Amino acid sequence: MATETRRVARVVLLDPDDRILLLHGFEPSEPSTRWWFTPGGGLEGEESREEAALRELAEETGIREAVLGPLLWTRVCSFPFDGRRWEQDEWYYLARTERTATDRSGLTELERRSVAGLRWWTSAELLATRETVYPTRLAGLLQTLLDEGPPRVPLVLAPEIA
Repeated sequence: MATETRRVARVVLLDPDDRILLLHGFEPSEPSTRWWFTPGGGLEGEESREEAALRELAEETGIREAVLGPLLWTRVCSFPFDGRRWEQDEWYYLARTERTATDRSGLTELERRSVAGLRWWTSAELLATRETVYPTRLAGLLQTLLDEGPPRVPLVLAPEIA
């Protein structure tokens, strides 16, 4: 049986100090399996990727004041999570915010069972961490973004299959 590919919008949210906001996820059935990832999620109904990016950002972080910028990267990924396999087509948008305070009260039931917290990371912290971060090249991608600005054409990242 073919699994339907989930259309996903993700946000590379930067604060005034160029720190990126990441959520700390874990497998509900195996809480010691942890990783960091960008805010975002699947499209609902007829919403656009941009609308989904801002809605998901608000739900997961409480930040509603972000200004959505250009599409940076796209990737396809496949991974097991919460007892099933997820096939995703992800689009990553740049966004900026002045607000760094977060509120996780908008998390869905699944997110409450699988998100341990969130934090702002500097590029140097991301480059130095030995923790798992998705997409796996995020540290280098962020450094390039900060050094060179958004790509003229969105980068297609290598597929990630777990």
